[in-house]
Amino acid sequence: MTKTGRKLVRADYADPKPTRVARYFLGKFLCVRAPDGYAEGMITETEAYGGPEDKASHACGNRRTPRTEIMFAPGGVSYVYLCYGLHHLFNIITGPIDSPEAVLIRAVKITAGQEIVRRRRPGVAEKHWASGPGRVSAALAIGMHHYGADLGGETIWVEDRGVKLPAREVKRTPRIGVEYAGKIWAAKPWRFVWAGGEKPAGVTARARPGSARR
Repeated sequence: MTKTGRKLVRADYADPKPTRVARYFLGKFLCVRAPDGYAEGMITETEAYGGPEDKASHACGNRRTPRTEIMFAPGGVSYVYLCYGLHHLFNIITGPIDSPEAVLIRAVKITAGQEIVRRRRPGVAEKHWASGPGRVSAALAIGMHHYGADLGGETIWVEDRGVKLPAREVKRTPRIGVEYAGKIWAAKPWRFVWAGGEKPAGVTARARPGSARR
């Protein structure tokens, strides 16, 4: 049996600085219980999206639409949207209420539910199961039904299992696919990638029941 992690609570999502939260999420575990079973992955790549001044954000200029309204909720809920009509992208809303900040989960390493993910991703090599934002959702069965989901619930949540990623193994780069935001915002180094070995210290798999434009 493996050790159960601590499920993140609202206070963990409340930091008003999205870049700090995006770095914090590296090494945490995204857990999803779906009708066909449970699967999880350690978060290995994230992107931060700031408040209304961030021209790469859907909520730039405090734009409130039926799609973006959830971005103004207090941190700790999910924002899922369909990109190019093909891929569901999963974001975690962070910060205080009425401050539209979010972190896009760009990649995870599957650590439990491998057989289930293999069925969901037929013909795809394991290293590519969840190696991009659309692939994360495909591997973990995340869809529009998770839009607005409370990440403190029992369907989709994030856990801290004490994994520590050395600073030297974390790369910080500009975000991907946000050239439309203009030179200044496209150059912001708000993408965080774990560039370490295959399995950092403290990572344990667990058996439990059941670059894209924003």
